[in-house]
Parts: sequence; structure tokens; C-alpha cells
Amino acid sequence: MLGPLVNALVIAACGLTGCFVVRGIPGRFEEIIKKAIGLSIVYVGVKGALDNDRMLLLIMSMVGGAIIGELINIDKLMNRFGGWAEAGLGMRGGTFSKGFVSASILFCTGSMAIVGSMQSGLQDNHEILFAKSILDGSISVVFAASMGIGVVCSALPVLIYQGGIVIASRAVKDLLTPEIIREMSAAGSLLVAAIGFNFLGVKEIRVGNLIPAVFIPWVYMGIETLLIQLL
Repeated sequence: MLGPLVNALVIAACGLTGCFVVRGIPGRFEEIIKKAIGLSIVYVGVKGALDNDRMLLLIMSMVGGAIIGELINIDKLMNRFGGWAEAGLGMRGGTFSKGFVSASILFCTGSMAIVGSMQSGLQDNHEILFAKSILDGSISVVFAASMGIGVVCSALPVLIYQGGIVIASRAVKDLLTPEIIREMSAAGSLLVAAIGFNFLGVKEIRVGNLIPAVFIPWVYMGIETLLIQLL
């Protein structure tokens, strides 16, 4: 659990720095920095998605994940939790919820979160998550400067999500092939790109409702392998 713990602590510390130290930057600098970060996030997401080998599976995962996520309305649940925390802290204006949801999805999805957590669980190697901590810390400073304390609170779902992958990877290590990991990472990368578009203000995407797409390749390819063995 060392890797997920370090990642969460770095996000929280850098987020607090953004809230209380960098918060006073002029609006024009804040705006151009947000656009630069947004463009960078889109690039990282698209680049990661292009690493997949099964385009139709990726499309199917995104569509299926969107349907499942919309039925459950994960985005609404996350925003409701953010609103509850916002009210509990005596804050208003919706920036807490926006910062919490955006940062949580960004930090929890993508290849580094999945592969790094699996590497921590299977090999006790935390190098990827340590590198991810540096990237997440840099982004959380900018996010927190513009969206506030909600970004700091995103450290909790990061710890739970990555810690859960660490524990799960130990339990099901024989079911996670490199191919499954690659396709899951590709779907997660598209979610990261969506966060980038949201940050650019192009079109608001309910990224939370796309989260199930990350896990569909695992289910699909597991069933596919089982059918091949039976036939």
C-alpha cells in the first residue's frame, strides 16, 4: 500500500499548496494555465488510448460503459457526495464538487493508476506510482488554485481506488493478462481526454458516467478466454 499512500499524500499536500499559497495568482494567468493543462491532459489521454490493439472493443467498452454509468448515474452520485461534503464544510458555489469530481476522475483513471497499482500489488514495485505522484502533485496545485479544497479531498478516492487495485491484483493475479491491462488502460485514457475537454470548456462531458467503460474489457476478454477454453 506504500505507492497508493504516497500518491494520496502528495495530492493532498500539493492541493493545499494550491489552495493557500498559489490561490492569489492573477486571473489571466490562471486561465491560460488551465488551458495549457487541459491541452496536455487531452494529449496524454489520446496518446494512451492509441496504445490499444482492439479498436472495436474500445468503442464497445465506451458505449456499454456509458449506458451502465448513465443508468446508475455515477456522475450524479459523485456530485451529490461532493455537495454533501461542501455543505458539511460550510462552502457554497459548487466549486468544491467540481474540483472533487474532476480531480478524482483524472487521478484515478489512466494507465499509470491501473498499471502502477497492479505493479505495486504483484511485484511490490512502486516506481510507477511514485512517478504518477509527481505528475498528480503538479496538476493538483493548478486545480486547487482554481477550484479549491475539493481537489485536496480527491486524495481519498485515489487512495481507495488504487489501494483496492493493489489488493485485488494480489487476489486475481492469474486473471490479469498484459492484453487485458492494455485495453483497460486505453479506455481509462479516453476518460482522461474527456477531462481535458471539460477543462478547456469545449463541451461538458459527464465523465463519471463513463467510468464502467474501464472495466468492460476485463469482463469481455475474461468471457472470451473462457469460451475459447470450452470450445
